[in-house]
Amino acid sequence: MMLNHDHVRRRFERAASTFDDADFVHAATREGLLARIEPLLLEAQLVVDLGSATGAANRPLQKRFRAARIISVDLTHRMLLKARDKKSWFSNSAFVQANAEALPFRNESIDLIFANLLLPWVSDHSKLFSEVARVLRKGGVFAFATLGPDSLQEIRRAWKQIDGNAHVNTFLDMHDLGDGLVSAGLSDPVLDVDRLRVDYQKSDGLFADLTAVGARNALRQRANALTGKQRYAAMIAALAGAAADGRIGLDLELVYGHCWGCGPKMDPANYRIDASRIPLRKT
Repeated sequence: MMLNHDHVRRRFERAASTFDDADFVHAATREGLLARIEPLLLEAQLVVDLGSATGAANRPLQKRFRAARIISVDLTHRMLLKARDKKSWFSNSAFVQANAEALPFRNESIDLIFANLLLPWVSDHSKLFSEVARVLRKGGVFAFATLGPDSLQEIRRAWKQIDGNAHVNTFLDMHDLGDGLVSAGLSDPVLDVDRLRVDYQKSDGLFADLTAVGARNALRQRANALTGKQRYAAMIAALAGAAADGRIGLDLELVYGHCWGCGPKMDPANYRIDASRIPLRKT
C-alpha cells in the first residue's frame, strides 16, 4: 500500500518529543541489527543512519566504527534536533534532513547504511534500494531491520470485522525484499527472521505507544472521514475478544538483512566494451 508522505512527516514531527518513551520495539531491532553487523569486516569512514529518528543508534555506531563520521538522516526536523541534543562532544556526527528515496550524497560515497525500521515508512522500495545502491561504495554494506507480513495481524483482523477500509500497512516478505535488493544492483543479500510478542493489559496503552512513536495510519487508501467512536469501540472489543483473558497481544515478525554494494549499475542500453581487451584478428 502507498503512504501519504505528508502525513508520515507530520506524525513523526509530533512524535519527536515522545518517541524515546515508547521506542522499545525500535530498541530491540536496533540491538539485533547491531549484533548482526558486529562480525562484518568493514572499514568505514562514512556511515549513514538512515531514518535515524532521535539518534539512538549514533553512539553504538560510533563505538563500532571509531574512525567513521556518522551522518543521521531523517525526514523530520524535530527528530534531528533531538538526535543532535544526544550528540557526544567527542563524536564525529552530522545531521541531514532528507527523503530516503532521494539521498543527497555522491555516488559510491558511503561505506555503511544502517536503516532500523525505516522500510515500513517507505512507499517505493525499489526507489529506495536504487538510491542505496547508487551511494554505497563497492564492498560497502546496507544493513536494515524491518517488519515482516505477519506483523500487526491482530489489529488487521479486528478492523476487518468492522469495515473494509485500509487501517494497517502491509509489509514485504523476505523473498520480495531479497529480489528487490538484487534488482537494484546490490549483491548477496542475507536475511533472517525473529519474533517479538508485546502484551498490553488495555488498548489505551497500545494506541498510546503507537501514537508516541508516530506509528498511526498514514496510508493514502485510508478513509477520508474520521473513524466514529462506535466503530472504534467495536474494533477495540474485537481486538480484546481475540484473547481469552482480554489482554491484547501483538506479534511482530522482525526481518533483518544486509547486503553489499557493487558500484555503479550498468545501464543495459549503454553497455560498454573495453576496446583494449578485444583480441586482434590475425590475417
